Amino acid sequence: MRRSIPEGIYLIIDPSVSRNILLGKLKEVVLEPIAAVQIWDNFKADDNWMELVEEILQLCHAQNIPVLINNRWKVLAQLELDGIHFDDKPDQLTQLRQELNREIIIGITCGNDLSVVNWANDNGLDYVSFCSMFPSSTANSCELVTFDTVKKARSMTTMPLFLAGGIKPGNMETLSGLDYSGIAIVSGIMEADNPRLAIKKYQQNLKQKL
Repeated sequence: MRRSIPEGIYLIIDPSVSRNILLGKLKEVVLEPIAAVQIWDNFKADDNWMELVEEILQLCHAQNIPVLINNRWKVLAQLELDGIHFDDKPDQLTQLRQELNREIIIGITCGNDLSVVNWANDNGLDYVSFCSMFPSSTANSCELVTFDTVKKARSMTTMPLFLAGGIKPGNMETLSGLDYSGIAIVSGIMEADNPRLAIKKYQQNLKQKL
């Protein structure tokens, strides 16, 4: 069964973090309402990363939370992942869909280049994530996205739009003029001493918006 991405918090996790710490925090996180979990393409070279992905899948699927892999599309044929998030427009999208015998969720990162939104529309993607809305150490490869870009994108598509990069409960009010479906968070949750409390703080701000 395909798991769609609802509105809310889209959590991105860094698999290069100590496995015990990562899985320990994730066990707490999945007890809160999470729209989806994306596994960032930042695996350790010597790590048995497919085994780690299996453990993440078990934790998330037990709570019916969809799990997406970042960029590594060939893994979709080997693991019960719910979808994939691309950082850039892929050349192999047709091949990917032909090789899989199941529906998956497909999303893409977008900066200020709105041709990416047109491409996502034309190719039937499921969501677009804008990065980076604010300066961020975990999204340092992204350009800063203007609010005007997000507004223009909303007029171009009905697909869900997520906002990422440097978003904290304290600066979410500045996003209130934008029409978006949720926020993508990395360090704001996974580096918090109490990740469940961090989620609740984000949720309080989201409830005022969504």
